[in-house]
Amino acid sequence: MSNTLVTCSILAKEALAVLENMLTFASNCNRDWEDEFMSNQKRGYSPGATINIKKPPRYTYRAGRVAVPQSTVETTVPLTLSQGGTDLNFTGFERTLSLQQLEGKIQAAMATVANEVDRQGCALAHTATYNAIGTPGTLPTTQALALAAVTGLNQRLDEMGAPRDRQRALIMNPGLNGAAIQGFAGLFNAQSTLEKQFQRGIMVDSLGLAYAMDQNIDLHTNGTANVTTNTVNGAGQQGSTLTMNALNGTVTKGSKVTFAGVFAVNPQSRTSTGTLAQFTVTADAANAAVALLIAPAIVNSGAFQNVTASPANGAAMTIFGTASGTWNGNVAFHKDAFTLAMVPMYAPPGGKGVIDVAQETYKGMNLKVTEFYDGVNDNYIMRFDVLFGWAATYPELACIYGT
Repeated sequence: MSNTLVTCSILAKEALAVLENMLTFASNCNRDWEDEFMSNQKRGYSPGATINIKKPPRYTYRAGRVAVPQSTVETTVPLTLSQGGTDLNFTGFERTLSLQQLEGKIQAAMATVANEVDRQGCALAHTATYNAIGTPGTLPTTQALALAAVTGLNQRLDEMGAPRDRQRALIMNPGLNGAAIQGFAGLFNAQSTLEKQFQRGIMVDSLGLAYAMDQNIDLHTNGTANVTTNTVNGAGQQGSTLTMNALNGTVTKGSKVTFAGVFAVNPQSRTSTGTLAQFTVTADAANAAVALLIAPAIVNSGAFQNVTASPANGAAMTIFGTASGTWNGNVAFHKDAFTLAMVPMYAPPGGKGVIDVAQETYKGMNLKVTEFYDGVNDNYIMRFDVLFGWAATYPELACIYGT
């Protein structure tokens, strides 16, 4: 594909801004596991493309004097790296006579790669998070609604045992960000908070959450299934697959569902939170299907119990939102809910066609930039590579606010 380069006789001295998204989701996630790759490589050991992140075990309380030894069960979450990037190609003729302001083109290419990393993280949050509140189609433009949104998100994170350690964030799409500013107008007394919010047009940290806006927030579309008329077929079911009576429509991956009489429990005390347990659908279900794949897996007893009881036979399933409706996956989460690892890639030595190679950082993301020369065709090729992986390490520490 040939390049289309501007070669006007008069060129502006200042290049226009590169169009890019805020990329705030990635900056609020756990990045600790990058060291697992890099530190092992320094010791001469390569962990491979996948590492398994170990989650702490859980135990049950023993009442009375007699010991009841328990087995230790540790679970892991895989984080797998994948490579991607974008590439530029200029002929020697173009670099001599037509190509101006190469730095701006490099920045635009890096913005493209970084945006895709962030977009994949937002997509993971959309499908992996199973807690959801809000009313799809309604924005919290009043003070009462804005306060209810933030306190409701914090409540759900509290119920799931998320630490109150100033590492909670709410990533909003532009619509929710604008509505929240409108809703919170006049609420804050601190002059510094008002000043920052007025100048930046973005919500300022308050009420236990760090706020950020990200245009990559995912949009979910429900299937055609009626949101209240599907039922469970068979009592006492556990695990990640539920047998249903034939679905009366489709259910899409990422949909959030509840079952009548099935309440969430506190992860330590296993007592009911009083809130129906929510699940995310992990695979599309066709009309008349009888198997529904969900996460988390239903566990009704033991150290990893997450519900008060399994669904009863005939228990009604309720889908968040409306049939064929859409909602934006704005997400509040603790830092440890999602993990991003970006690993510096092997850099080939100079010479033998390689003009230059460097590891660059763009908005906290590591990219490798390699320029090499194709002497046969007189082409200068510049490639931008990234090696990264996402994992939903603690999706229970996240909550969607659907708008």
